[in-house]
Amino acid sequence: MKTKLLIFLSLGVGMAYGQQVDDIHKKAIVIDMHNDVLSESVMKGKDITKSIHKGHTDLPRLKKGGIDVQFFSVWCDGKKKAPFAYANKQIDALNRIIKKDSGIVLGTNMREIEKGIAQDKLVAMIGVEGGHMIENRLDYIDSLHRRGVNYLTLTWNNSTDWASSAADESRKNSKQLGLSDFGKKVVERMNKLGMMIDLSHVGEQTFYDVLAISTKPVVVSHSDVYQINPHYRNLKDEQIKAIAKNDGVIGVNFYSDFLDPSYRRKVSLLYAKYVSKIDTIKLTVDKKFNLLPQKAKEELRPSLSLIVDHISYLVKLAGIDHVGLGADFDGMESTPIGLNDVADYPNLTEVLIKCGYNEEDIYKILGGNILRVIKAQQD
Repeated sequence: MKTKLLIFLSLGVGMAYGQQVDDIHKKAIVIDMHNDVLSESVMKGKDITKSIHKGHTDLPRLKKGGIDVQFFSVWCDGKKKAPFAYANKQIDALNRIIKKDSGIVLGTNMREIEKGIAQDKLVAMIGVEGGHMIENRLDYIDSLHRRGVNYLTLTWNNSTDWASSAADESRKNSKQLGLSDFGKKVVERMNKLGMMIDLSHVGEQTFYDVLAISTKPVVVSHSDVYQINPHYRNLKDEQIKAIAKNDGVIGVNFYSDFLDPSYRRKVSLLYAKYVSKIDTIKLTVDKKFNLLPQKAKEELRPSLSLIVDHISYLVKLAGIDHVGLGADFDGMESTPIGLNDVADYPNLTEVLIKCGYNEEDIYKILGGNILRVIKAQQD
């Protein structure tokens, strides 16, 4: 049986563990709050119980990376017909993986998480990315919760009828700002059910509307720091402080475009160098990236230390208790050097050690903080 839970429960008591990377990483409860492998691999017919050698994620690599709890994102864009039905198909697909592989179990509450970790199994948790998937029905939230969904991201890039997204607010495309009356009912229902509210992707008005009424700590599952990189998906200082006041957690995203303020400019320069000097089609940054030769793609990858810059900024502003990880693996085209896929999580632990973080703080960042928020939903 692992000793990870005992270590987590004894945080602050004073631990005399060595500074070896493997030792610290193995003792930590490592939780990734956001992974898109269901939509990017599983729903395309790939069997992630085996090494698939494509994308960022499969079960052997999750094991190698020392992941204890993985939130699997249930996602589709706002254009798909019957998104609620498609959400259930993705949950069905995850359940088939769990049935097939004895090394993974579903976790819907703290008891199941604790049991899975004690048995040295990967605990699968579910997050639905985008409020459009409930189709404006509160009973669909109930249904998803019964199926084990642990959080709902209120919007994706597209706004819903009841909540504005960060993408739409930044383009001034929102029909309404913030939560509607129905949106407030969504928040109230999730609080009642003990389902975490995820504020990644939401617009600023929606963000503050939620915090004004939520009775439970919220998460921002996969976002970074606006002050370091002014991307509309990242959090401004006042938002970061508001999450701390709410006692929530921010999961740092590993996507180069959210981490590196020079990423988009460099993509455009390399696109002009290798593909076309005239961008007549007005391609998005990810499509430009995909047209680049591999050598150019490697040039775009930022240092792994840039992730720690975002972590350290959050720690300084919000406090060590409000920072976690939400990598966004399989939902991005470019990652930092040294983080090729989920197997490379120990490399992040190594950099945290080198940057002066002690064991207690590393345990909190890698998973202890989000465990606290999960538990708070059920209190």
